[in-house]
Amino acid sequence: MGNTTSPILPGATVVVNDLTSIYNGYKGFVQRISDERAAVLFEGGNWDKLVTIPLEDLEVA
Repeated sequence: MGNTTSPILPGATVVVNDLTSIYNGYKGFVQRISDERAAVLFEGGNWDKLVTIPLEDLEVA
């Protein structure tokens, strides 16, 4: 069998898994995907942040 993980698609909830990133462990929503990167929206209290992150550093929550 092939890859058993869920694909990352727009609208998916993902967690950042990159020890060198300040967003490591943050949970966000995929807004769009371009090339090998995803635009992830992080919301927290009184702030929202849209960050582009490589797909290899994301996992489906």
